[in-house]
Amino acid sequence: MTDKDRLLEPTNELFRSDLEIEEEEVKAVEGAIEQGELSLKVLMVTENMIMLRAWRGKGLIDPLHQHDDHESVATLLSGKLKMKIGDKEFIANPGDVWRHPPGVPHFSEALEECVQIEVKSPARKTWS
Repeated sequence: MTDKDRLLEPTNELFRSDLEIEEEEVKAVEGAIEQGELSLKVLMVTENMIMLRAWRGKGLIDPLHQHDDHESVATLLSGKLKMKIGDKEFIANPGDVWRHPPGVPHFSEALEECVQIEVKSPARKTWS
């Protein structure tokens, strides 16, 4: 994916109904092939950030990867997620929050079906 492909146009609307937002199936993140079911909705994009909602099927493995051109923060809305960020391991439950600093490798495994919200800054498309 080229740098140009990673840029996203800001959302024109000030409000969006969830019913009108298209869900995308994700096959890879940063070129790492997803092992299981992952889909997302791009909820809103501004000049400086993007907000996503991701659904992970139970057993999904998001292979080790890193993002060099942005950071992200996320919260788990439902489910249970095992993750590794840098050299630290965590189990995320609903309401827990985490961050991925730029350039730090991270990995996750959905121990249950999961829904999470993630905000990336600056806005970058990292999936295909």
